[in-house]
Amino acid sequence: MIFSLFSRSHWHACLQKQTERQFDIDSLPPAYSAPLSSLEEKIHALSLSQLVSDCKAGVIAPSEVMLTYGKKTLIAQKLANCITDIMFDEALQIPSVVNWPHAIDPESSLARDRPLLGVPVSIKDTIDIAGHDSTIGYSRNVFHPAPTSSAIVRLLQDAGALVHVKTTAPTGLLGMETVSDIFGRTSNPYNNAYTSGASTGGGAALLACGGSKIEIGSDLGGSVRIPAHFCGVWSLKGSAGRFPSWGGVSSVQGLEGVPLVTAPMAGSLADLEEFWKRVVEAKPWEYDHTCLPIPWKSVDLQEEGRKLKWGVMLEDGVVPPSPACRRALRVVTAALRKQGHEVVDFSPPDVWSGLKIGYQLVFSDGGEQIRSLLSPSETLPKASASILSLLSLPRFIKRILAYFSRNSDPLTADALQIMHPKSVKDVRALNAQKEAYQAAWHEKWTESGLDFILSVPHPFPAFKHGESEKVNLMTAGFTFLFSMLDYTAGVLPVTFVDKEIDGLPDGFLASREYASMNAVAKGAYSVYDVEGMHGLPLGVQVVGRRMEEERVMEAMKVVEACLKREGTVFIGHVKA
Repeated sequence: MIFSLFSRSHWHACLQKQTERQFDIDSLPPAYSAPLSSLEEKIHALSLSQLVSDCKAGVIAPSEVMLTYGKKTLIAQKLANCITDIMFDEALQIPSVVNWPHAIDPESSLARDRPLLGVPVSIKDTIDIAGHDSTIGYSRNVFHPAPTSSAIVRLLQDAGALVHVKTTAPTGLLGMETVSDIFGRTSNPYNNAYTSGASTGGGAALLACGGSKIEIGSDLGGSVRIPAHFCGVWSLKGSAGRFPSWGGVSSVQGLEGVPLVTAPMAGSLADLEEFWKRVVEAKPWEYDHTCLPIPWKSVDLQEEGRKLKWGVMLEDGVVPPSPACRRALRVVTAALRKQGHEVVDFSPPDVWSGLKIGYQLVFSDGGEQIRSLLSPSETLPKASASILSLLSLPRFIKRILAYFSRNSDPLTADALQIMHPKSVKDVRALNAQKEAYQAAWHEKWTESGLDFILSVPHPFPAFKHGESEKVNLMTAGFTFLFSMLDYTAGVLPVTFVDKEIDGLPDGFLASREYASMNAVAKGAYSVYDVEGMHGLPLGVQVVGRRMEEERVMEAMKVVEACLKREGTVFIGHVKA
């Protein structure tokens, strides 16, 4: 009886939140439902720097920008179900915007300069905005608005940005697809039968539809990079302390073993770079005590003329990349070689050994934080649910299963043995192992003389809704690894899945190669459907060392320049 009451409370909260969202949409002025005018099409085509320049010059009003992007946001919502809160009017009422084109506080140089004036910025559900919920997909967090805004939101609003919507995230965040009982399922704008990724899946879908200029997401194991890869947008995860991250919620609050960072995504590399630069130049350390006072230092690797050395990481020790993702990586390496860069295969310290350390740190509580926030009858995404099931299994049963699978599937045996709650002493030992592993990476990178590392962001393109039990969290090794190392890592789109050339070899599922795969890889490959995935975006990941945000951004520009010389230019084609 009591469970039934709590269950009804959960679904009632979900219904109320959905009703509130729809009411806010329905209450918007009719102008937001009209097609874009020719002027609005021109506004939408402006780069971030052009948009700021025209708003400062009085050529374009922030209200015109808001109307333009508001229209695109509503189209994106219909197409992908990607937003949680609408703040169109609120975005225009902040002090740095309301008296456009004049700053109201002449004492504030930031207010006077307003380096992001008129730039529409969407915010992931997890990041606090005063007066709005940060639910992280849990119904218990509905109608509990944040009392204050996060550091990045305060900086953005002082800088004149139009913080106009919050975007969807999966329940508990640690998933491979964006779905919750509160807001439903977010779709990939390129194919609504496929996922947009997670956990910044709503923001990636919105950007792909042109509903925002910048999305502010968070990244623990690839939460901005995998959605960027799935949806054909750009992202850059910095090292901990470089981008303001204070003031949000998480299902792993207090986790220190693997950094959880706030990170931006954009609809172009130029916008991504310009945004990063302007945020750092706005002195985010004055807003966020966790942010390091490191000024932006311009780097021009192309002007230097020197050829770079790129290490290609082909495997993560868990899931071999699919033919489509391998091809995207080959397109990039071939273009770099053609322009005289040195591209070599890189054999890093054992990746699976590192991933094991990271997984144990993230789930050292046995998944209790994620589980404790659930309401009765509330569901988790399949990837999270499967991990919690593994953690909940009695250890003696896991030992037995590990014993019998050790010879045929060592990786599965390892996972069975390590995934259980840890003591404080265990966590300290794991942190020591992590530091030793980071030292091994540093040594290997240095002796290899690499400038950057290239890899796939994920072994697969976006997959169908509901398949994240097979494409589970352990398939995210290529991104999670660099979070654990705290390296700077960016993702840029390259091409699209092509059913004519990206298929598996005939008889692959009956081949020795498939038979030799571990259970995680076999499960993931069972959903690789090149016919259905045809036309989905494919990206690559560019990795630098810690605190190398400027250099990685430049490396991404080098990649794009080389691709362009070979006739490969990524152009998104979402019909929104």
